[in-house]
Formats: sequence, C-alpha cells, structure tokens
Amino acid sequence: MSTIFGRLLNYALVPFYTYIFGTPSDFGLNTEFYAYISFLNIIFTYGMETALFNFSTSELDKNKVYSTAVQSLVVSSLVLTIPFLVFAEPIADVLRYPGQSSFIVWAILIVLTDALAAIPFAKLREQNRAKRFATIKLVNIFINLAVNFFFIGWCKWAHENQPGSWAGSLYNPEIGIGYAFLANLIANVVSLVLLLPLYRNLRGGFDRPLLRRMLAYALPLLVVGLAGMTNETMDRILLKYLLPAGTGETQVGIYGACYKISILMTIFIQAFRYSAEPFFFAQRKEADAGETNAKVMTFFVAFCLIIFLGTTLNLSWIQYFVGKNFRVGLPVVPILLLANLFLGVYFNLSIWYKLTGRTRFGMWLTLIGAVITLTLNWLWIPSSGYFGGYMGSAWATLICYAIMMVLSYWMGQRHYPIPYNLPRMFAYFALALLFYFVAVLLPDFSVAITLTINNLLLLVFIGIIIAVEKPHHLLRKTSKNPSEPTNQLPS
Repeated sequence: MSTIFGRLLNYALVPFYTYIFGTPSDFGLNTEFYAYISFLNIIFTYGMETALFNFSTSELDKNKVYSTAVQSLVVSSLVLTIPFLVFAEPIADVLRYPGQSSFIVWAILIVLTDALAAIPFAKLREQNRAKRFATIKLVNIFINLAVNFFFIGWCKWAHENQPGSWAGSLYNPEIGIGYAFLANLIANVVSLVLLLPLYRNLRGGFDRPLLRRMLAYALPLLVVGLAGMTNETMDRILLKYLLPAGTGETQVGIYGACYKISILMTIFIQAFRYSAEPFFFAQRKEADAGETNAKVMTFFVAFCLIIFLGTTLNLSWIQYFVGKNFRVGLPVVPILLLANLFLGVYFNLSIWYKLTGRTRFGMWLTLIGAVITLTLNWLWIPSSGYFGGYMGSAWATLICYAIMMVLSYWMGQRHYPIPYNLPRMFAYFALALLFYFVAVLLPDFSVAITLTINNLLLLVFIGIIIAVEKPHHLLRKTSKNPSEPTNQLPS
C-alpha cells in the first residue's frame, strides 16, 4: 500500500512540473535524468536485494547474509560513485548540459543513497516489518513533495513576483527543474538517517565465500534488470540523441509527460504483481491450479481493458493532467495503454518459468524485448512521417511487449500448460477496440454529449463483463465463508 500510495503522490508532481515549466524541454531534462537514474540503480544494487531474500532462507546465519550484503553494497556503491563526482563537468558536457555539473552530482548522489537504502529496506521486508517499511517510504515521499513545492512552487513564484523577498532570493532560475533532484536527494538522506539502526549492528561480519555465492546468484539478475529497463526507459534516452538538438529534448518532455497519463494501468499492474506471485506459488500444488490461473488471467485482461476504455474515452478531460504545451503528444496514450496491458499479460504468463525453475527463459525473453526496443527506436525515431519521433517510440514499446507476450505464451504452453480462455479474452479485446474506434469516429458533438456517449459505451462494456464473468458470485461465496480461504474462482 505504501508503494502504490507513494506512486500516486509522486504522479502529482507531473501536472505540477508541466504547468509551472511550460517548456517541454525542461520536463524532458527531468525525464531523461530519471531514465539514467533507473539504469544506474540496477547497476549499483546488482541483484543483491533478491540475493538477500534467497540466501536468508537457505543459510542458517541470517545476520551473516545481511552483513555481507550490506558491506558489499556500501563498498561497491562508493567506488562507483567517485568517478561521477570527479568527472561531473565532462559528463554534463557529453549530455549537452554544459555548466550543469551540479545536476550530475545530485543525480549520482540520488543513486548512491538509493543503493545504500536498498538492503536495509529489503531486510525490513524479509523481517515482515511492514509498518516500519511503510513509514520510512512515506516520510521520504512527503519530504520529496514538500521540498518540490517549496522551491519550485513558492520560491519560484516569489522570485518572479516578489524578487526582494527571502523566498524569492532562495530560487535560482538556472537550476529550475533541477530542484526536483535536490528534493529527491534530501528525502533520501532523511530515509538513510531513519534506517541507521539497521546499519549499527552488523553482527554477522563479512564472509567472502558467501559473497561469491551471492554474486553468482545475483549477477544474472543484473542482466535481466538492465534488459528490462531498456524496454521501459531507453526510448526516452534515444529520442534526445536520434533527433536534432532542441527537438529531441522537447519530444522527450512531451513523451514523458503523456506516458504518465497511463498511470491507472501502471499502478494496477504494479499492485497486481505484489499479490499475484505469492498467490500463484501458493496455488501451484492445488489440483485446480491451472484453471484458477486461467481465470485470474481473464479477470486481469478484462479489468485492464476497462482501464484502457475509461482512460481513452475520457481523454478530453484527463488531458488536463499535463500542461497545454504537452498535449500535442496525446495520440501516444492509447498505444502506451495497450503496451502496458500486454506487459501485464506477460507478467501473468511469466509464472510458468518461475514455477518450473526455468528462469533463464525469462532472461532470454527480456533480452529479445530489449533488441526489439533498440532496433525499432533506432529505425523509427529519426524517420519522417507517422512513425517519426515519439510516435515511433510508442509503437516500438507496444510491439516489444506484444512479441514478448506471444513468445511467453507459446513457450509456457510447452513447459507448463495452462488452459487460458483465449476466445473470451480475444472477444473482450476486440469489443474494447470496437468501442474505442466508435468513440473516435463519432461526429463532433459538444464535450458534454461526447463524454455522455463515451461513458455509456464504457458502462455497456463493464455490464457485459459482469454479465459474463459474474464476479458477484465470488463475493457472495466469500461473504458466506469469511473464515475459509477461497482457492477456486467461479466459472
């Protein structure tokens, strides 16, 4: 809950930034730097969080596992940070931000503090200390928001309207949206202070043989993580460097802002992933596990399609989530919503290689997706016409996740067959697309009439889902037996 709530709060910064900084290239800087931060976070942690979970269950001395992981990550993170601090100015020049070396310093310190907090946060999860975990996460988020609102909201306004005030004197227009990095860094430092008790008592010492085994387990996850992050964020980096200077930065800002409009789909999939994997693993020994997994997939697809229609059919007012200068990129929203739907289905399908222990297939699928992402972006971004620029990036994302989804289904049915109800899911998908195109092709009515028709289409779609799936049967069954777990979903 803290993670999902935190993501919702952080999304509140998107309209904040896009309205205050009306120039898309400003938000493009923010989008680009957080793409770099995402990649560096994976390199700095190199799978050690997952290694901690794995070895804490297999080793007798959990303190030794934790202490070894913490010390390894502290040393490696400090070593990796030093070159960025020393060469901050040349790096800023290479990234086309001359004179902005402070952005490089703040960004790498964000990565450093993220890495230093990663194992203590993982330890809290391993110990089931959910309240402590959630409290620190939420403190981080609220401090981040507060500092953003203070510098970019109040101080920027005071600088422009009351230049002699103390608040106005605190704002430096040359930093601009760079205050977002400073806010993140301050919040991370506070989190580290709150996590200090988990650093004080490293009673397990340092075990070199154990570290070698942990690294052998964790480093393949580094490859998977980097390939997965390539699929998620590389398009925002390539847009800048495959387009002319100035144009690239603007398109990154527009694309990054409109990408955020798919917030509900992204958050639903994230929430589903938190609960789905434990559920699937718990169900795997049940006689009807395959049927249950298939039913879950049907519900998942249906709900994602409701989110797709709910967002696209109400885009006339949802568009105000981003500033006026960013709305030219709205055509990517339906494409990215479908891309995220395919990604969510892929996550569902991926349970086959996790349950059967064939995790190497997950690595290959992710690497195939990365190759598709890089190739299509390289071909389409510099081109002219419909697929040029961020439209090419959006379609590359959709095609990447669609191919990964199809390949995972094909391989999964060979190694761990599950009787998915493909005709029903295809019917829901076709019906959702039909309603979407009906709404797009409607004549130009007033906004009120258009929204009324669109939401009637949405209600009809939801009604069809309820009539076919009968989810109320599940609720009735659960309410009659509240003390007994329900392992089988209704047919």
